[in-house]
Amino acid sequence: MAGGKNIRVVELFAGVGGFRVGLEAASPRFETVWANQWEPGQSGQWAYKCYAANFGRDGGQANCSNQDIASAVGQVPPHDLLVGGFPCQDYSVASTGARGIEGKKGVLWWSIDQIVRLRRPKFILLENVDRLLKSPAGQRGRDFGIILRCLWDKGYVVEWRVINAADYGLAQRRRRTFIFAAREHTRFHNRLTRLDLEKNGGRWLSTGGFFAPAFPVEASFASPARTVDLAEYADLLDMTQRFSAPFCGAGAMVGGKVYTREVVPHRAAAQPLSALVEQGGVDRRYFIPEDELDKWTYMKGPKKIPRVAKKTGHAYIFSEGGIAFPDPLDRPARTMLTSEGSANRSTHVIADPETGRLRILTPVEAERINGFPDGWTDTGMPERQRYFIMGNALVVPLITRMGERILQV
Repeated sequence: MAGGKNIRVVELFAGVGGFRVGLEAASPRFETVWANQWEPGQSGQWAYKCYAANFGRDGGQANCSNQDIASAVGQVPPHDLLVGGFPCQDYSVASTGARGIEGKKGVLWWSIDQIVRLRRPKFILLENVDRLLKSPAGQRGRDFGIILRCLWDKGYVVEWRVINAADYGLAQRRRRTFIFAAREHTRFHNRLTRLDLEKNGGRWLSTGGFFAPAFPVEASFASPARTVDLAEYADLLDMTQRFSAPFCGAGAMVGGKVYTREVVPHRAAAQPLSALVEQGGVDRRYFIPEDELDKWTYMKGPKKIPRVAKKTGHAYIFSEGGIAFPDPLDRPARTMLTSEGSANRSTHVIADPETGRLRILTPVEAERINGFPDGWTDTGMPERQRYFIMGNALVVPLITRMGERILQV
């Protein structure tokens, strides 16, 4: 978006503001005019309170709604860029007679779809787990196909990439699907519409599209090209019933035509954990007591456990491989989960640089791994929630790079 005008942003499922932090680091032109954060069933609404506290400082305006997005769609103001990290859910639709075709209640994609239909932002930038491209297991690719169809029906072109943050110099091995869409009459839409996707889709994904300039890939591909024509399906109901497609980790869609391939990232040296851990003065409560080390060793180790399925009585062997214990400081972190910080197999355990004793990460270290400022979640929430929120959060520097690309396209 060339020119000097502010870019009005709406942030959905905002969490503690990862998109906003990343975009504002890219340029002061990104102006968040409205956001929404609601955690169903949680009385504390800790993420919302964190968002409001951080962006409401020094006379700032948080502009964040704290209610179910399904009931707040009508409040969304005009905007240029819609962003959000939404969960992977069942996006199927059903025929409801007089009301036509409808998606399931509580599935957050349909709130996004309503907002796009109502406000038609120039650009959309969304984040989801990498398995979105292959869900559901029994009809692989159906859910992502429905998302593409919804955007095509509203006049958008789409590009997507699965990005591992560690491939691009960051401190966490976290793979996520990012979806960028552009409306009719934008420069990006015009460029992609003029492209012969079947002939030149590979060049677009490797050099000329939205993601490649910020997240370079090798000239060679890891899979042959695959194409899909969404026009072969009458509507969303037909797609729910019949659609299946082998979507790869990169692709583009224009006019219902889909081109997808596996790209090979041009990797940069990842930031190691050692660059982020606190150097001295770590509170003793983060250290693992000597009498609990055997329990942690068992949790982290490989296992083969005989089990019996409750429903069928079928006997089987449950097995899982070992996890490095402790986590190496010369490598990036593994993917942080919402269980981070608890006595759990997935929790990171490091040898403290000062004492050599084993300990879990501190909340500040968890923030650093995702690229948030130190103390971002220290806004009065329970410490367990600080870890939980970071397990759900974005890797902020990725969003900064994407914000810089939006300014260019």
